[in-house]
Amino acid sequence: MSVDAASVMTRDVITVGPDATVAEVAGVLGKHEISAVPVCDVNGALLGLVSEGDLMRPFGAANEMRRAWWLELLAEGTDLAPEFVDYIRVDRRRAQDLMTRDVVTATERTSLSDIADLMSKHRIKRLPILRDGKLVGIVSRADLVRALTGRAV
Repeated sequence: MSVDAASVMTRDVITVGPDATVAEVAGVLGKHEISAVPVCDVNGALLGLVSEGDLMRPFGAANEMRRAWWLELLAEGTDLAPEFVDYIRVDRRRAQDLMTRDVVTATERTSLSDIADLMSKHRIKRLPILRDGKLVGIVSRADLVRALTGRAV
């Protein structure tokens, strides 16, 4: 008998809604010590996934240079009001703006070997588990390692 996703998945999945702010998403990741969070609608349908990498992308060096150029252009040689600069620095985007929409998923009956293959093929660290389009669990790399070493939850 092969072991399936249902036997190792985390069932009590932490999620956020599509309107969660960047600050709220970051707070959820930090509070729960997780590196990504599924984005679900009010009915539990998976809409996407937001990872730490998705949150960090806007703060890369290239984006900072564009922002500095843009601010300088707006200021036209004058000092900008600190309130205006702070307003621009605050990220007003929502989870739905940052999330990966084409999420690779599996079902509760997907074998662990198939899950491992999907993770390897798509270079992903976690796989949401769906039943009838709704999120019912998630399998991480750590879950797979525990199952392989006989320490399945």
